[in-house]
Amino acid sequence: QVQLVESGGASVQPGGSLRLSCAASGFSFRTYTMSWYRQAPGKEREKVASIAAVVPGQIWYADSVKGRFIISRDNARNMVYLQMNNLKPEDTAVYSCSVLIPPPRFWGQGTQVAVPS
Repeated sequence: QVQLVESGGASVQPGGSLRLSCAASGFSFRTYTMSWYRQAPGKEREKVASIAAVVPGQIWYADSVKGRFIISRDNARNMVYLQMNNLKPEDTAVYSCSVLIPPPRFWGQGTQVAVPS
């Protein structure tokens, strides 16, 4: 049974940093690309970052977070991380980690990040 459990969300002032974590289980973690998505109130879910199965591997960032966010993974611990720096109010959203075990795509329950303006 695939499980993804996020943690690390909080309220932080603009310019601050947070590190989100996602603990994965129930599948061969080191085999799959892992992704972070976010959904802000009233907006569609958007992909934030992804990291390929093999480290070092292909990493992708949305333009809106490029240069501020860093995705990483620890295949020995079945963990994926999202280091978020220089946070802005527009980063406020529920952040979820996700894996495509093709198909379907699995999601965690999400963790809330709030950056007040």
